[in-house]
Amino acid sequence: MVEVEEEMNRVPKALLVGEPGNDLQELKGLVRTLGMEVIQRLTLNRLEVHPAYGMGKGKAQEIADLAKAIGADCIIFDFNIEPRKQRNWEELTNLDCFDRQEVIIRIFADRAQTREATLQVDLARLQYSLPRLAHMNKNFSRQRGGAFGNKGSGETQLELDQRKVRELIAKTKDELKEVESNRATQKKSREKFPTCALVGYTNAGKSSLLNALTGAEAFVQDQLFATLDPLTRKLPLNDGAAVLITDTVGFISNLPHSLIDAFKSTLEEAVDADLLFIVLDSADENALFQYKTVCEVLDDIGATKSQRLILLNKYDKAHENAEENLLKLRTHFPDALCVSAKDQFGFEDLKDRIYGLLLGSVSDYVVPVTQNLLIAELRKAGCIEKEEWLDDGVHLTARATGRLLALLAPYAV
Repeated sequence: MVEVEEEMNRVPKALLVGEPGNDLQELKGLVRTLGMEVIQRLTLNRLEVHPAYGMGKGKAQEIADLAKAIGADCIIFDFNIEPRKQRNWEELTNLDCFDRQEVIIRIFADRAQTREATLQVDLARLQYSLPRLAHMNKNFSRQRGGAFGNKGSGETQLELDQRKVRELIAKTKDELKEVESNRATQKKSREKFPTCALVGYTNAGKSSLLNALTGAEAFVQDQLFATLDPLTRKLPLNDGAAVLITDTVGFISNLPHSLIDAFKSTLEEAVDADLLFIVLDSADENALFQYKTVCEVLDDIGATKSQRLILLNKYDKAHENAEENLLKLRTHFPDALCVSAKDQFGFEDLKDRIYGLLLGSVSDYVVPVTQNLLIAELRKAGCIEKEEWLDDGVHLTARATGRLLALLAPYAV
């Protein structure tokens, strides 16, 4: 009984295999997030175009022998493994063999909480598994249906499984459309407020920033992909003006396209935002690489029209332990703001910057007193900085963009 319990609680051990020049540090973090132990990392000297293993048979056997010698339970590759190659690796090693894409999908599956996130992960898993059913079902050649003298043999078990998965994919897409429709309805109710979205590499501190800025209670933990579900909260800028800030799913290099497609509705929060906060961990020496990755994902999902503001987050940590890295980032991004969710450093500067970017520059206007509805709307939106009622009209010093700016244009001084 004790042995059974020990086996159930045993942490799986993984051998990581990466492309030339890859230190596998990021994959190591992903695998640990999945609850596995990394017992060895192996970086290849070169990759060969080989139909069986993606490398020479001799090298493949060498890796298989190494996995056996160190007691690995699985081999995880930091590059995509095609279904046929995956099947060949598992037959060669008698171990579970999978790639970075499957690691990320498994993490997402563990993190999904809401119905939308669960559906999105289910869709990604189904799309990923469809071409891999052959290696997942060793009895794929077994047939069903048909009879001697009829129209040939019946469907193989593989064909039945593939048809079932395709039906599940279609069903999941239909359910997601329903959820997306509900999200669109919620968006309409928020249209009166400018919108901002927190985007950035996973574990850059986006959820902590949202909590510190708005008093939200988003789940926060020092691990990759701690949250998958977007959370929107209102941030007051002054007595009248406010913006909505949404925390989005974290990005990562080589984010599987199946996940980008599945999380399309969630990522649309970034596409539709008036202002994007690109959050960087200012204490992370890989922040510049992560910034490039974030920009690539934003381009992939079509989030190219929104204004962008770079936030150098975790300033308290960087100021104490990574001043050289912080200086490099401030030199590279001179217009960035340094912020800290821990001690709310830089929050007032951030609000001022949001105010200027989303509510427009300050101008003077003389508005007729008969335009009381326009004045009331400006006042409610928190755009008026100075208001004086005189004989020739209402003298305003105000900010405005979009529709309000167009309505005020005839009265500009």
